[in-house]
Amino acid sequence: MNPRRPARGRTIDDRQLDLFLTDYFKPESAPAGLTRNVVRHARAMEEAMQQITQNLTIEATDRGVTLVSPHMGKAAGAARREAAGEDAKARRLAARARRELVEYLRGERAFFSVPVDLSGLPEFQRRVLETALAIPFGEVRSYSWIAKHIGKPRAVRAVGTALGRNPVPFIVPCHRVLRSDGSLGGYGFGLPMKRQLLDLERTTPVLEGCSSTHIVCRVGCDRGQKMRPDHRVVFASVADARSAGYRPCKVCKPAAA
Repeated sequence: MNPRRPARGRTIDDRQLDLFLTDYFKPESAPAGLTRNVVRHARAMEEAMQQITQNLTIEATDRGVTLVSPHMGKAAGAARREAAGEDAKARRLAARARRELVEYLRGERAFFSVPVDLSGLPEFQRRVLETALAIPFGEVRSYSWIAKHIGKPRAVRAVGTALGRNPVPFIVPCHRVLRSDGSLGGYGFGLPMKRQLLDLERTTPVLEGCSSTHIVCRVGCDRGQKMRPDHRVVFASVADARSAGYRPCKVCKPAAA
């Protein structure tokens, strides 16, 4: 991207340099089919949001979300909630999870603040899912990485089974776990959905600051959602935000994420 140096003994005046840079950085025509691909992607994500709002069963205890499932009928879900003694707090957590899921799929949220309750799972599966829960937004890990992280380096297949039975998909991001060769592996909602989620996270900003308060938040923070659009500033890291004079939000705590 560096301009060519002039021949020895010659110089480039300011006007020539301006013309050169203008020509070098002039916008190129959009690739054929770009608009069609963007519309297709938007429609696919809209269909996913409709599934979240209409078809998913979401259950919770007073400690966190325990189930996000497309397979359970309403009657069966009601029976399970009654047996578990679901209270008002559990209902609020389930409603909050549904709202955050919709925001996530719209590219308006880069983290989930709703807690999960994995206490009812076998120890091995719970450890696998807790490790997956710690994978940062927009990043991926391998099945073997999780196996090594929990101290069971030979249990790669068992890790895959535990992730495949993840009762809280999306929130516990098993979609961020790939095979060691970089291929997708499996996913309960299908590989097209897994690919779409990974693409979504690659294009969703993680941090945004408010130019009037000079506070930087994780995208999806309740405080950040109150920013005026013309006051939003996207940052690549908390360090970048600090260098520009912004301080981390005390609500979403981006520095500790």
